[in-house]
Amino acid sequence: MTKPRLYTSPSAFPNPQRLRLFLHEKGIADRFEEVIYDMAPKGEQRGWRHLKLNPWGETPTLDLGDGQILSESAAIVRYLDTTHDGRRITGTTPLEQGQDAMWDDRIWVQILYRITTMFHVRNEGLGPKLELTHNPQWGEHCRKEAIAHAGLVDRHLADGRDWLLGGDQPTFADITLCTAIAFSKFPSVQTPLDERFEHLDGFWRRWKVRDSFRTAYADGGGLDELADLSA
Repeated sequence: MTKPRLYTSPSAFPNPQRLRLFLHEKGIADRFEEVIYDMAPKGEQRGWRHLKLNPWGETPTLDLGDGQILSESAAIVRYLDTTHDGRRITGTTPLEQGQDAMWDDRIWVQILYRITTMFHVRNEGLGPKLELTHNPQWGEHCRKEAIAHAGLVDRHLADGRDWLLGGDQPTFADITLCTAIAFSKFPSVQTPLDERFEHLDGFWRRWKVRDSFRTAYADGGGLDELADLSA
């Protein structure tokens, strides 16, 4: 049977990495054929072949093989979490599912999206296929907003909980926060949230010892501190 095909990017790119980390945490990564695009400078995800699948030209994109296409990280995760056996990463009860969606939205919109916007508008290194706007002032605004909201998340973790929902295992919101911290440390971003906030540092350290993290970041993620994972 042909495996569903998943179009992604290297782990340095945070949105497809959210999905990749979920797949390893769920234990279903081997059930998909992963196609990793050359994001820069080729911009393969903006070519017509991928645009026929996903007109937005972004990754990840999941081709289920029956004519059905899913895109957007959270949408793919929530579909896969309900259609595969194993621990429910997006929450077990309706309340947990609502809490997970709440924290995931907060972190994605207020932290990760702002950091990625800062990256794109302050740097031109990905080339004209991806970097259409250069606005360092807006990038600095986004950086400050991300730091401010990261401080609120740090305060939430200050009660001693390991994970955002207070359980003994991470949920998808934790995965989004993990990838946000990783990207904040990327050389072209240089806003390492784990160095600014005590409880985010502990959160990052807890992720780094998990097997799912070490497998998902096996290519090092562009970070010196993870270089041993690619050795």
